[in-house]
Order: sequence, then structure tokens, then C-alpha cells
Amino acid sequence: MAVCEILKMGDPRLLRVAQKVGQFDTDALHLLVTDLLDTMRAANGAGLAAPQIGVDLQVVIFGSEERNPRYPDRPLVPRTVLVNPTITPLGEDQESDWEGCLSVPGLRGVVPRWARIRYTGWDAFGDPIDRTVDGFHARVVQHECDHLWGKLYPMRMRDFSQFGFTEILFPGIAAAEDD
Repeated sequence: MAVCEILKMGDPRLLRVAQKVGQFDTDALHLLVTDLLDTMRAANGAGLAAPQIGVDLQVVIFGSEERNPRYPDRPLVPRTVLVNPTITPLGEDQESDWEGCLSVPGLRGVVPRWARIRYTGWDAFGDPIDRTVDGFHARVVQHECDHLWGKLYPMRMRDFSQFGFTEILFPGIAAAEDD
């Protein structure tokens, strides 16, 4: 029930591997999910991982019921709470596209990601989640889960000539990030 500070690239806590959640449907887990949702909404994020607010647990949230001003041309991704996730690439195909990150503010870069994945895990109540997705949905899941394994998107980039300030690369989107 709070908007939390989002850790920024350079903070060593973002490089740790997060711990698995041991108990579901607890007050502490539901409070964490609420804090993540409040923080993500306040920052116009497409997703947020617990390590980004300094909580060393394998919990990510992503998606929205409405267009995200930071990604106005992207399809909607269903709002999801994903705990202790596993990602399995389906096929060898990868797609490169622009990404930003609340922990790397003001910058965007082209990142290769698996084109099609299956992700599994649980929601905050301990109910299983098992989805096969592609496109932007697959990209968002991979990006958020990377935070659980101590990875930031620049660590996945292959060409730093495709890395720069959002205000230069995408002026209309940069205004939304400043809101």
C-alpha cells in the first residue's frame, strides 16, 4: 500500500539472485504484491520485479488493463502476478526490439529475446500459472524475470549503437516517462 523507491542500475542489490517464495497466500506476500502494483502504476511501468524495490524474492508483476504510455503501440498484456517463475523457450527463434526499464531510467536499448516461451509459476494465492506466449507478452515476462536472476537488459544487448536516451530516440514516449 505504498509507492516504493525503485532501485537504479549500479545498486548491487539488482545483481543478486532472488530467493524462492516459500509460502503463498500470506499477508506479507499480498502486501508485497500491492506495493509492487502501486509502484508500477505510479511509474507507468509495464512490469516490476520485487528486487527492483529491494525485496529479495521471486515475485514479478506485469501487464495492464489499459494502454501503457511508455509503450503506446504495444498490445495489452494481462495483469499478472507471477511467483517462482520458470521460463522455457519454445524454438530457437529470437526477436530483437527496444526495451526500457524503471531501474535504467531515461534509456532504451535493442535486446534479443526468445520469440515464443512457456512460463509457469504461481499467483500470490498459490494457484498454478502455465501460459504459452509470444511477442510483447513474451518480452515483458523475460525482462521482468531477468530481474530475479540479477540481470538488467543492457547485459543482454549485443549492439550498443542501439542504446540511447529515450528523449532522443523516442521524444513522445520520453514525455510519458517523465509524468
